Amino acid sequence: MSDRDFQRVARRVSDMAGIVLEPHKRQMIVSRLSRRLRALEMATISEYLDHLDAGRDPDELQEFVNTLTTNLTSLFREDHHFRHLRDAVLEPYASGPRGRLRIWSAGCSSGEEPYSIGLCLLDVIGAIPPYARILASDIDTKMLARARRGHYPAEKCATLDPRFRRFLKTVPPGGEVCMPSSLVQAVAFRRLNLLEPWPMQGKFDAIFCRNVMIYFSQST
Repeated sequence: MSDRDFQRVARRVSDMAGIVLEPHKRQMIVSRLSRRLRALEMATISEYLDHLDAGRDPDELQEFVNTLTTNLTSLFREDHHFRHLRDAVLEPYASGPRGRLRIWSAGCSSGEEPYSIGLCLLDVIGAIPPYARILASDIDTKMLARARRGHYPAEKCATLDPRFRRFLKTVPPGGEVCMPSSLVQAVAFRRLNLLEPWPMQGKFDAIFCRNVMIYFSQST
């Protein structure tokens, strides 16, 4: 990848998603974009970027963003945030009239964060209240498709606290673990580019925006 191609990639992903690509990530970019070159039977990154610049393939523009998005996540990642959610939001909600409850996971990746939020809600109340909803948004459409299934490899859930694991079910034949249907139905997964206008109206009781803005420039 030439210096010019690197600058073209960095400028495009910054304009489209606000993500800042530093020069030390150059090899990572080459590795990830090589998959798209093989899929499209193209020989060079320059040819691929020319294809994007032509603007005739909006699906590939989304693939480009998907390819360069980082999706490191896990259930109850950084557990103290979920303890704070329980103490500051869910316990007071459980002891009150239990009306409207709205929580937003602003960079949900493959769904582990919003499902962890939902498992906290199940643990505190024992069920998903009828007026409780979790919005889970991400720019990566492939991650959203995976998240909507609510299925995860068993090893991802093996170390969960039993108080949360009791709500999960094992799905044969592969032994995957699935989230309870009431929780899956309570989470609305939506594609959302945080740089674009937000369609939501009304207030949220809690917003999780963790490990998202570290990929943005200071001005963004």
